[in-house]
Parts: sequence; structure tokens; C-alpha cells
Amino acid sequence: MTDSSLSSTEVAQRAKSNLALALACLPEERRRDMISFYAFCRVVDDIADDVATSEEEKEKELHHWKQCVSEGIAPGHPVLDEVVHLPRKYGFPRAWLTEIVDGVASDIVHVRYQTYEELLTYCYKVASVVGLVSAEIFGATQLRARDYAVKLGYALQLTNIIRDVGQDARETGRIYLPLEDLAKFGVTEREILEGRHNQRFIQLMDFEYERARQLYDEAARLLPAQDRVALIPARMMGQVYFEILEKLHRQRYPVFESRCRLSAARKLWILIRYMSRAWLARWLGIAS
Repeated sequence: MTDSSLSSTEVAQRAKSNLALALACLPEERRRDMISFYAFCRVVDDIADDVATSEEEKEKELHHWKQCVSEGIAPGHPVLDEVVHLPRKYGFPRAWLTEIVDGVASDIVHVRYQTYEELLTYCYKVASVVGLVSAEIFGATQLRARDYAVKLGYALQLTNIIRDVGQDARETGRIYLPLEDLAKFGVTEREILEGRHNQRFIQLMDFEYERARQLYDEAARLLPAQDRVALIPARMMGQVYFEILEKLHRQRYPVFESRCRLSAARKLWILIRYMSRAWLARWLGIAS
């Protein structure tokens, strides 16, 4: 199970996520609260994925986390004690936190999705709601920022699914790609579980790539001008994952051989680019 002695900062450091890159331009207090929120998301996800723990034990622990965030209970856990105060501090519904727990809990037993609509329901809970909470902590003020967060969450999660097809199949036996899409291109579950990289698989992945591209485009159109600076961390994450998606497309999806990443130099360039925009915009008092 999870190590209850780890602080939010230690959880975030261990995860080595792209999030640290995106949070660099936030004011200290908002950055600290985002680290607490990220640690919450990371820990509940780790609970659901713990192969050494029974389904019953995982469901029991996640129920405890859900109860704590739903009722605002600080139980003496270094991560939970920090995150339970965030809804009141930033004015977002506690139900958003419980939806995240419900989303990761579905990974315990639900390893297939029949349709794209079913997959989007899952993506909403584990990614779009994360975006909704993040937008509030970032300081977004426009209602349209929520539409942006939802759409970007779909795009990021679908990119994750495309990138991790091989790893998910190999390590957990999970296939997140909709089974109706597999059938459309004549790809079987066995082929994915066995890591067969053939032309039919590439056509399937091209189909999912186009969906993800459309989601990024829709998110960009929804970005409110008044929140362009506040949402720079989200925009940075979007840029990182968009470039991962494009790299996968160019390489024709070698997802059974390796996990696609951007180089440290490329991520540093993205950081400098967006932080420069933020500094300039704040200095001039305009949207970036």
C-alpha cells in the first residue's frame, strides 16, 4: 500500500512528473497547493495500481480517501490533511475530489471500454476533473476556463492512453482503447496484449491520434483570453503532451518497444518559452 509518511513534496519528487515543469511559473502559495493536489492524485492512483494489494483492500482504502475529501476530514495523513482544505480555500465542489477517487477506483476492476463514450466518461473523472480543480488553483476567473479544462483533460488523457498502450497491456493487462475501435480496424485484444505492431494497429492508432488532435484544437478555441496568463501551467502541459502525440505519430507508434518522452532540452525550451510569456504579460499588464 502507500507510504503514509511521505509528504506531498516527497510524493511529487518521486513521481518525476511533467507537472513540476508546468508549475514553475506559479506564485509560491498556488504552487504549494498544486503540489498537494498533485500528490493526492498520485497517491490514489498508486493505491488503485498496487499489484501487491487485494482488490478488497484497495477499495477499502480508496473509500477512506473518498470519505475524507467528501466530508473535509483531516485524518493525520500528510497528503490528505493538505488537500481536504483546498475546496473551501478555492471555492470548488468537494465532489470534484470524490470524482477523481471514483475514476481511479474504476481501474481496479474495469479494464475494458466498449465505446468511445464510455472511455470519455472515465477520462472526465481522471483527467478533466483534475483540470477543473487545477484551473481554480491556478487562478482562472472565467467560466469558459472550465470548458477549456474539460476538453484539455480529454486530450491529455487520450494522449496518455495512446502512449501507454504497450505498457498498460504488458504490466496490467489493461486495454483502454475502445473495443469498438479495435473491431473497426480488425485489431484483436490478443494482438495488443502480445505487442503486435502491424499495419492494422497503425491505422487504429492514426484514428485515435486524429481524435486527440481534434481535442487539442477544441481546447485551444475554448481558452478564454482573460485567463491566458493564469492558465499558463495548463498550456505548458498541453504543449508537452501535444508534442508527445506528434512524436508518436511521426514514429508510427512504437508503443510496444518504448515509452515516448520529450528530451530534457525540449522541455526546458517549453518552460522558458511559456515563463517568458508569463513574465512579459504580467510586467505589461496584458494577456499572453
